[in-house]
Amino acid sequence: MSSEVKVPTLGESVSEASIGQWLKQPGEAVALDEPIVSLETDKVSIEVGATVAGVLGVQLAKVGDTVNVGAVIALIEAGGVATAAPAAAPAAPAAAAAQPAAPTAPAALPQSADAAVLSPAVRRAILEYGIDPATITGTGKDGRITKEDVTAAAQAKPAVVAAAPAVAAAAPAVSGRREERVKMTRLRQTIARRLKEAQNNAALLTTFNDVDMSAVIAARDKYKDLFEKKHGVRLGFMGFFAKAACLALKDIPAANARIEGDEIIYHQYVDISVAVSAPNGLLTPVVRDADTLSFAQIEASIAEYGKRARDGGLTMDDLKGGTFTISNGGVFGSLMSTPIINPPQSAVLGLHRIEDRAVVRDGQIVIRPMMYLALSYDHRLIDGREAVTALKIIKDAIEDPTRLLIDL
Repeated sequence: MSSEVKVPTLGESVSEASIGQWLKQPGEAVALDEPIVSLETDKVSIEVGATVAGVLGVQLAKVGDTVNVGAVIALIEAGGVATAAPAAAPAAPAAAAAQPAAPTAPAALPQSADAAVLSPAVRRAILEYGIDPATITGTGKDGRITKEDVTAAAQAKPAVVAAAPAVAAAAPAVSGRREERVKMTRLRQTIARRLKEAQNNAALLTTFNDVDMSAVIAARDKYKDLFEKKHGVRLGFMGFFAKAACLALKDIPAANARIEGDEIIYHQYVDISVAVSAPNGLLTPVVRDADTLSFAQIEASIAEYGKRARDGGLTMDDLKGGTFTISNGGVFGSLMSTPIINPPQSAVLGLHRIEDRAVVRDGQIVIRPMMYLALSYDHRLIDGREAVTALKIIKDAIEDPTRLLIDL
């Protein structure tokens, strides 16, 4: 008896997705709720599980196809017996013995007890390196395997990696200039569309300032060990900037507002979107009610979002909303940039790399760890005076963190 696998409800206002990757192939056994396909929406990847235990039958959509919510994308034979994978193994024992180190069919993920909880990013890494997940010790939450675990396991097996060049050497050499045409993922298409919409619809302007990071660095160096011991999370710079941004948004409410038609919506709360890197692009999960959270709660939220972004575990709810964005290009070495707002938000704070520079203090030239700050804003809503003032509040709070404690 066949059971249908349908595209589930994907979230508010999301009616379609793309087939990102088939995690199971026809003929392979599947357990109840075991992920069999990864769907790419405008924002995140979502895994769809098996509706019954059995064997995956026909796949009704190919990788890259657009599918609507409720569409049938596969059939599962309930209670069936797997045929594809076992039949392939004894078919050519001599060939398998001749080349034991190189996997012959990397399209299918090796079976293991942890296969049902592997994220899309981890699955891709496992297929790329040809490693059995059963041989990998997971360091993630509840012992789950992370992408870093896969990379470490691959580096620990040089013989497997070394086999790849030998196979590649047999291919004929290609001369001349080469091109590769790759279809944009749905996420990349959405990022491109939203950034262009921001440029077309908003009156974008950026104001700059620089900030002396000496006080924050000193505070972090002094308390980071005690902070991590007490709260179980590292004390980073983002907590300071998030709290400083909350001060600025309280004094300059236009920077925490949005335009809707001919009205301005002023938010009485601060939901900070924090830009984090994911395998398919930049995502902005939301730290909600940041103005009411402690340093530890903010740092814990950001750390968790960063890990889940790398593992492909962010959900639609994680990305919904947001009244202000902080983007840290400094982790990639950026000296200065003009970030683009995240519609319908009206402002975004860009952080950059910290470097020692000569500055004048009390008439003396001294060396200080300096960072350029950039605040891009929608000039339709935020005046230049307000934008400059907001950035100056952030600068003052970072240079004198005591202001964060006394709400100044």
